[in-house]
Amino acid sequence: MPDTQALVNDFLNKLKKRKIEGSQATAKQTAELLRSVISQTRVPYTNQAGALIDSVKAVGERLIAANPVELAVGNIVRRVLHIIREEDLSLATAAMAGLNLSAVSDDEDDADRDDHPVLSAASVAAASRSTLHPPSLQTLLEDVPDTAAVPHTSSGGDSVGKSKSADKSSRSRKLKHDVIEAVNELIQDLSTCHEQIAEQAVEHIHQNEVILTLGSSRTVLEFLCAAKEKKRSFWVFVAEGAPRYQGHLLAKELVTRGLQTTLITDSAVFAMISRVNMVIVGAHAVMANGGVIAPVGLNMVALAAQKHAVPFVVLAGSHKLCPLYPHNPEVLLNELRSPSELLDFGEFFDCLDFGSGFGAPLLHVVNPTFDYVPPKLVSLFITDTGGHNPSYMYRLIADYYSADDLVVQRRPTSEN
Repeated sequence: MPDTQALVNDFLNKLKKRKIEGSQATAKQTAELLRSVISQTRVPYTNQAGALIDSVKAVGERLIAANPVELAVGNIVRRVLHIIREEDLSLATAAMAGLNLSAVSDDEDDADRDDHPVLSAASVAAASRSTLHPPSLQTLLEDVPDTAAVPHTSSGGDSVGKSKSADKSSRSRKLKHDVIEAVNELIQDLSTCHEQIAEQAVEHIHQNEVILTLGSSRTVLEFLCAAKEKKRSFWVFVAEGAPRYQGHLLAKELVTRGLQTTLITDSAVFAMISRVNMVIVGAHAVMANGGVIAPVGLNMVALAAQKHAVPFVVLAGSHKLCPLYPHNPEVLLNELRSPSELLDFGEFFDCLDFGSGFGAPLLHVVNPTFDYVPPKLVSLFITDTGGHNPSYMYRLIADYYSADDLVVQRRPTSEN
């Protein structure tokens, strides 16, 4: 098995050099790395959850610092931390339920035991969690494992002591196993998020509609193609997404798959928006307030859609749902790309600021990567769990994260 530290260093190098394309690939590789970290972490006899949390946080802090703009990394780190806390709570509740059941059975005679069925610990744990707080999506979807009924033992002290020791030992092994299984389910969900979003396309795209999008997004591509496969006939306007012109790639792919497509410049969005029935775009991240960090140019598209009362729909997998707010200091909303995407260095060499001339430079080049779209401009979010209004996103996000893990990088500063 590869050394965990070598895997972490290799992934850190990829994050720093921006070698991983797309939030889904980044999220999936992050989850796979954290699974390896958990599997190779030695847990003590007591406080197993604390040991796993510390191990994941130690790696997660480094991953987040390597590429702060890629919020999917922090999202997955927090998701895994939430999984550890949920599984530990489930096992602790099940253990307490088992002790209560055994205490009651010691006071009853054999005839009463035959009359009253023994509840499984997992059932009691699930009931306790649902009583404490509303059930999360993960709780609703996960299958309750079948557990053996609590064995009947004598009331002798030696037998009870051996039983408690065995329960502690089995819980230590089961926590790590359950966490890894839950992370495996998370990785599977990440692998199929595009398909789950695309399945909803036929509910939102209707016959003879005109759809506008900007740039290139695999989620948008699969969404539009899924509607085409359901015999929906519609037209797609693709804004080219300067300066990287990713819209050219999307337009070519749409035509290859048989969709009627029109490529337009970004500056033509206002001129064409009156002919559009719906704007469908992807997102880099969805914040807790329902705001969207999206490719540069989308705020202009959202304003145009609002001006002409055109629905503005955002497609985003659950790995893009971030529990932080845009004003949080931990959130880096943007980064600047190379000026070479805008200008030819050879032609503008004498105008650009390279820090070696005297006096103020005559030309500065600013090339931001992202826009921020406020929630008031968004009509609907479509995730792999369904469609949601912007005002509901905070509740959806609360199902995936624990409040104790919102700021993963705060621990080092508290030690000083």
